[in-house]
Amino acid sequence: MPIKPAIPCLLLLAAMAGQARAAAPLPEAIAAPGETVVLSIHAEGAQVYECKAGADGKLAWAFREPIATLLSEGKTVGRHYAGPNWELADGSAVVGKAIGNAPGATAADIPWLKLDVTAHRGSGALTSVTTVQRIDTQGGKLDGACDKAGDFRSAPYSADYVFLKKG
Repeated sequence: MPIKPAIPCLLLLAAMAGQARAAAPLPEAIAAPGETVVLSIHAEGAQVYECKAGADGKLAWAFREPIATLLSEGKTVGRHYAGPNWELADGSAVVGKAIGNAPGATAADIPWLKLDVTAHRGSGALTSVTTVQRIDTQGGKLDGACDKAGDFRSAPYSADYVFLKKG
C-alpha cells in the first residue's frame, strides 16, 4: 500500500509547519511551551450531534463524536473518530482528553483544542506523542433547538491537528 512511505514525508512537513506557525503564537489556553512538533495533519470530516434534553429539559443539539479523514498532500493517511482517537495508516494511534480550548475564528467554527494523550496503540509516527492541538478550524458547529430526541445531524468541518512530544 503506498500510504506508509508518505509518513516520513509527513515528518518533514510537520517540521516545516512547526517553523511556519512559530511566527503566529497560539492562544495561551492551547499553547504547548517546551514541546516539539512530531507531525501536523489536515482533517476533513464532520462533527456529529444528537438531539438531547438539556439540564433545562429543552431539546438541543449535543456534540456526540467527530468523524474525519486525516490527509497529507491530498492523500488519506489516517482517520479521526470518537474517543477522541487519531489513527494513522502506519499502525500508530493515540487517544486524547481535552485540557484547554480557544474560540474558532468565527461563530460557526468549533473551538481550537489542546488535548493530553491518555493512551497509545501500535508503533509509528504517533508513538512519542504527548499532546494534540486542534487548530485552524472551519465549520463544525451546530447550535440551537431540535425537534426530536435521538435525531442526529452532522456539521462539516476541517481542522489541522498538530501532534507534539515533550522536549
